[in-house]
Amino acid sequence: MSEPDRAWAATHLAALADSDGTRLDLGEAALAFAALDREVDLAPYRRHLAQLAAEFDHALHAGGGTLQDGLDALRAVLVERHGYEGDRESYDNLDNADLTRVIDRRRGLPVALGILWLHTARSAGWDGYGLAFPGHFLIRIARSGDESVLLDPFASGRRLETAELRSLLKSISGAQAELQPEYYAPVDDRAVLLRLQNNIKSRLIQAGEMQRATDILRRMTRIAPDHPELWFELATLCAEAGQMQDAIAAAGRHAQLAPVAVRSKADALLQQLKQRLN
Repeated sequence: MSEPDRAWAATHLAALADSDGTRLDLGEAALAFAALDREVDLAPYRRHLAQLAAEFDHALHAGGGTLQDGLDALRAVLVERHGYEGDRESYDNLDNADLTRVIDRRRGLPVALGILWLHTARSAGWDGYGLAFPGHFLIRIARSGDESVLLDPFASGRRLETAELRSLLKSISGAQAELQPEYYAPVDDRAVLLRLQNNIKSRLIQAGEMQRATDILRRMTRIAPDHPELWFELATLCAEAGQMQDAIAAAGRHAQLAPVAVRSKADALLQQLKQRLN
């Protein structure tokens, strides 16, 4: 990737910190993340995103006007024509969270595929957003004035009703888990991007690549500087790596942002790190 491209990616992501995070260009943001991780020409991927949008728009005009007609058109473009599906064989492959590699391979994690579904639906003026469902990224799609539907982008956009959601939850969280109202709550686009990056960070930690994981976490704090839990984790990782000045700075930011209920614990962490430095 050229230096101007790298500079664009860094600038684009930095600007996200100043937005309210409710509605972002998820496709562009995910491409920017990919551009920071490896040398890549983004032009073909932008063309592909535009192609998905154009094909969906054409399919909408060629089909009926119902919500189901639109969902069928969306699935026809993303699944039947372009072959996007969840990577069940190599789920933990880091390529599954890199949008450029997802486009290359037509395989990905739920959140990466969800970004493609949301991008394509929104391009035609449809509404779509991620849900706060635990352990597996789901999306809700609607068109103005119509009832919305829940879809699983990892399972070829399968429509999920209550029974399927309960079964999915139990497969993730155990037989005792039950659906809660907050699992249906929408999340803003910043949270979607954080979830994408968290998948990378978690896999790097599992692989013992702590410095790369710390770099990803720093990136997450840049796009969400007001999230105290990110600063706490950054302080912890930096301390474990012996990067005490960085750990203290992160702990200080965490102490500033932490809710009153846990402020004393945040202050205690900061003092503990300062003592280790001395």
